[in-house]
Amino acid sequence: MENEFTFALGPVAIGASIITTWGIMLAITLVAWLSTRHLDMLPDSLQSTAEGIVAAIDEAITAVAPEHGRQIMPFIATLWLFLIVANLVGLIPGLHSPTRDLSVTSALAVLVFFSVHWFGIKTQGLKSYLHHYLTPSPILLPFHIISEFTRTLALAVRLFGNMMSLEMAAMLILLVAGFLAPIPILMLHIIEALVQAYIFGMLALIYLAGAIQSQQLNSQE
Repeated sequence: MENEFTFALGPVAIGASIITTWGIMLAITLVAWLSTRHLDMLPDSLQSTAEGIVAAIDEAITAVAPEHGRQIMPFIATLWLFLIVANLVGLIPGLHSPTRDLSVTSALAVLVFFSVHWFGIKTQGLKSYLHHYLTPSPILLPFHIISEFTRTLALAVRLFGNMMSLEMAAMLILLVAGFLAPIPILMLHIIEALVQAYIFGMLALIYLAGAIQSQQLNSQE
């Protein structure tokens, strides 16, 4: 959806969303390295902030998947951090949130789709995992398959639509009211960006936990 600042790298077109996405990943990696390279029992402000973020994410994950929190923590935590930064980067003049690009949100949704099956198979084994598509009746197999694709599509479209509408609404308000109301718009953008990041990450967490825990229930029967 983003066509600005596009150039070709051989047969591959590189757009603004891709460049911003890679910039965000590099920034998160750098901050993570800086905050963990000298861990101390008396942490500085950067280490304390990092520990607080990790503790909050760990608590949220443990509440949904208490027995598999450590297993899915790296994926969910990385996804949450990326979404928060990606949604907020649109506040920087000259940049747009990559999550207002449908191709970016679709890639994230596909990543969640494959991760759900990966963790389910890794935890319970291929045969046991595939068996849940036939329960409680094999007749429901087509509906299970359709639901897998529809919820993936919903993940992509929901985040894209909300971030696109948020930036368009902010632009329209600025055009009508000028710069008389920048602070309310800024606060709206921050709140909505955090809410959308939380919803996407929480849905991904629920899907992962459901894939793992449903198989446990089947194996106990």
